[in-house]
Amino acid sequence: MLRSTLNRLFGMVVVMAIVITLVFLIVRLTPGDPAAVMLGPDASAGDIAALREQMGLNAPLWQQFFHYIGSVLRGDLGRSIFLNIPVTEALWQRAEPTFFLTLMALLVATLIALPVGILSAYYRGSLFDQVATAVAMLSASIPSFWLGLLFIQFFAVRLGWFDTSGYGGPSATFGERMSHLVLPALSLGAVCSALIMRFTRASMLDVLNDDYVRTARAKGMTEYRVVVKHAFKNALIPVVTVIGLTAALLISGAIVTETVFGIPGVGSLTVSAVLRRDYPVIQGTLLVISGLYVLMNFAVDMLYLLVDPRVRF
Repeated sequence: MLRSTLNRLFGMVVVMAIVITLVFLIVRLTPGDPAAVMLGPDASAGDIAALREQMGLNAPLWQQFFHYIGSVLRGDLGRSIFLNIPVTEALWQRAEPTFFLTLMALLVATLIALPVGILSAYYRGSLFDQVATAVAMLSASIPSFWLGLLFIQFFAVRLGWFDTSGYGGPSATFGERMSHLVLPALSLGAVCSALIMRFTRASMLDVLNDDYVRTARAKGMTEYRVVVKHAFKNALIPVVTVIGLTAALLISGAIVTETVFGIPGVGSLTVSAVLRRDYPVIQGTLLVISGLYVLMNFAVDMLYLLVDPRVRF
């Protein structure tokens, strides 16, 4: 088990090294002078020269690379050109809405997908199974931003149950802020639930006909205990994998959803940075999202030890 864990840690280091290298090359591969591109056509020669000096673009490429790696290892992701604050501070200021949106969307996806997937496998071939499979395929094909617009039109505009956009004012309570995330979480979670549901159904179908399931039924156990306590527990490995991957994908999927709902999170920060060509913010966001994705995969691998003790051996 220790060797396997060390191998995964080494893989994480390799992946992040590749990501850091690619992020470093984003600015350097920009056509023309990166500083001139960031400041726009109205920038003076003095401003461009000052920005080049600030970003270290006058040094040789290898020196820039090692300086960038050292800064990343120290937690210094640079300074935003337009916000005029460190990138880490900008990301931290926007982290709360994105974190709770991702958490709520994952909760919605899981609460929808697991029961439907289990019942769909248990009643294989029935009308419920056919309808659930069709709805899952339809949900997987719907863009989350389009579904979000439909939710805004129906639940916010027509019914008036929720606000159309925003995250509440500075004096808003925690409950008021969470109410702003209900519709975006539903739109993200409904789309992502399709993948979890299909994996749950497929995994349950693999175990429902195994010998230990028939033995449990022969001993007189209730169907609930047979299906949930025995079959589902042994079908959890692929389900945990897809839930972990979904959680990581939700972080990147929140970019478009936050823009649609006007949520001041990391997603809207990224979109504004792209439009302004604020490369330090873009670089920092890519690094953070990639790091979270890698950490999520590692956490899923570690969860295998809890879900299935056989993995330890």
